[in-house]
Amino acid sequence: MIDSKQASEALTDIEDTVRRVRQSQIYQVSSLALLMWGVLACAANIAGWFWPRYGLYIWLGAYAVSAVGLVALSAYHRSKSRIRVFDGRYFLTFALIAAFGIFVCYFGQFTARQQTAFWPIYIMLFYMMAGVWFGYAFLIIGATIVALTLIGYFYIPGISLLLWMAAVNGGGLTLGGLWMRRN
Repeated sequence: MIDSKQASEALTDIEDTVRRVRQSQIYQVSSLALLMWGVLACAANIAGWFWPRYGLYIWLGAYAVSAVGLVALSAYHRSKSRIRVFDGRYFLTFALIAAFGIFVCYFGQFTARQQTAFWPIYIMLFYMMAGVWFGYAFLIIGATIVALTLIGYFYIPGISLLLWMAAVNGGGLTLGGLWMRRN
């Protein structure tokens, strides 16, 4: 028989284990998503550098591939672990984030260069907010990409910013995904 203090300690240990398993699951799926987004962001920035006239279509294609990739990633993870990672609320959240970003860009009448810096900074805001709940890796990844994006925006001239962003955004997300797989 155990006393109330031992029972309380056992419950605390169980809660801690559940929290760590949940964080591990979140990091596992998020790392795959980051790797996918890193490759897509790198490819889209480089393609935009080669064919700047088609930048909008390149990014729309990257977002479409990303959406399909998230659905596939969610289905794969659910079949493997029987845990639902993404549901309709996540996709609605992504849609609302995208809609607000489009709204800001449209009414803000951003130049192509401003949009090149705006989107990574805007998306990293949500990564940093996720870090408040899910772990410091999201905070560090987001803050680093925001800082490097601002450095590029202010100091990298002309269309070369796209190559900088391929390395910073694409490379940062890819490195972040690899780092999260290790944690």
